[in-house]
Amino acid sequence: MSSTEDTPRAKVESSSMQIDRLLDTVVRQGASDLHVTVGRPPTLRLNGRLRSLATKVLTSEDTMSLMKQIAPERNQQELQENGGSDFGIAFSTLARFRCSIFKQRGAVSMVMRQIPNRLMTFEEIGLPEICLDLIRRPRGLLLVTGPTGSGKSTSLATMIDHINQNFERHIVTVEDPIEFYHYHKKSVVNQREVGEDVPSFTEALKRVLRMDPDVVLVGEMRDLETIEAAIRAAETGHLVFGTLHTTGAAGTINRIIDAFPTNQQEQIRVQLSTSLIAVLSQVLLVRKDRPGRLAAYEFLMVTPAISNLIRENKTFRIDSAIQTGKKFGMQLLDDHLWRMYTENRIDAEEMIDKAKDAGAIRDKVHRAGGKIGRAEWDEDDVKA
Repeated sequence: MSSTEDTPRAKVESSSMQIDRLLDTVVRQGASDLHVTVGRPPTLRLNGRLRSLATKVLTSEDTMSLMKQIAPERNQQELQENGGSDFGIAFSTLARFRCSIFKQRGAVSMVMRQIPNRLMTFEEIGLPEICLDLIRRPRGLLLVTGPTGSGKSTSLATMIDHINQNFERHIVTVEDPIEFYHYHKKSVVNQREVGEDVPSFTEALKRVLRMDPDVVLVGEMRDLETIEAAIRAAETGHLVFGTLHTTGAAGTINRIIDAFPTNQQEQIRVQLSTSLIAVLSQVLLVRKDRPGRLAAYEFLMVTPAISNLIRENKTFRIDSAIQTGKKFGMQLLDDHLWRMYTENRIDAEEMIDKAKDAGAIRDKVHRAGGKIGRAEWDEDDVKA
C-alpha cells in the first residue's frame, strides 16, 4: 500500500492553514483526535491509528497560528504562564472538541479530541445491562475507570442522559472542561466547568451538597480532597459518578485507599465498603470485523461479600469474587476480551495488548491454535 493511499485527504490550503478546515476533516473522517505539532503534518487518530493528512509539514508559526484561531484569551495566558491549558469548544453544530494546548521544545502543540453531539445509547456502546438498575439507585458511588482515551466520558454521558430522559432528578456535573452538553429533559441539569464556573473540583464539591442534588458527576477524582468529597457525597444520600485512570476493579479500590495517609486507610475501607456500589473498568479496542472501535469492560458490583473483602483489606480476592459473581452480571476484563476474540471481533494482538494478564491470554491463544497478528485496514476501508 503506497503512502498516498495511507493518507486521508484534507482540503487545506498550505499557505494559510485554517483550524476550521482541519476540524471539518476530523468530523468527516470520523477521527477521534487531531494532533498538531511542529515537524509533521496535522495528524488524525483514526480507528485507533495515527494518519497524517496530505498537507504541509507544520512549522512553529503554523502551530501558533492554529492555536490562536481557537484558544480563548484566558487559556492562551495560562499556556504562557504554566506551559499548558485545557478547554472545550463547539464546532458549529457538528461536534464539540476537548482541546489540550501545551508547549514542547519551545513551540506550541495541540491535541483536540472529538466529542460527538449525539449521545449514544446503552445498546450502542455495549454497557452492561446491570448498569440500568444501578443508576436508578438513590445513593452510592459508581466509578468508571480506565486509561486515557478508553471511552470513560462517553459511558458516563450515556448513563447521565438515561437518567435525564427517564427520571426527575437534579443532576450536577463538575468537569474540566465540560465535554458532552446535557440539556434539561425530565431532569434539571447544571454543568459546572472548573476554571470557568468554579476554581477547583474540591471547591465545587464543597458547594454541591447545598444545591439539592440527586446525582453528582465528578469529572476526575484526581486528588485526595476530591476523592474524600466524592465519598462523603455518596454517604450523605446522593448518587455520585466518578472517574479514575486505573485498570481493573481491584486496582481502582487499592488506588483510592492508597491515596489516603496510613492512619486513615482503615476508616476509608469502611466508608468505601458501604458507599461504593460498582466499578466499571473499560478499554477501547480496534475492531477486526470492520473499521471502528468497541469497548471491553470489567464490571464489579459490590455485594455484601465484596463489601467484606474491602473492609477486611482482602482486595487481592476481588478478581476471584468477580468470577463467581457472574449471576450478578459481573465479569473480568480478560474474560470479555477473550469472548470478543472468539467472536472474531478483535484480533489476538489487540486482545493481548489490552489484557490485564497478557501472558495468560497469549498462552490461551496458543493452546486454542490461534495466530497472533494484527488486522490491517486498507485506505479504501476509511470513508472520506
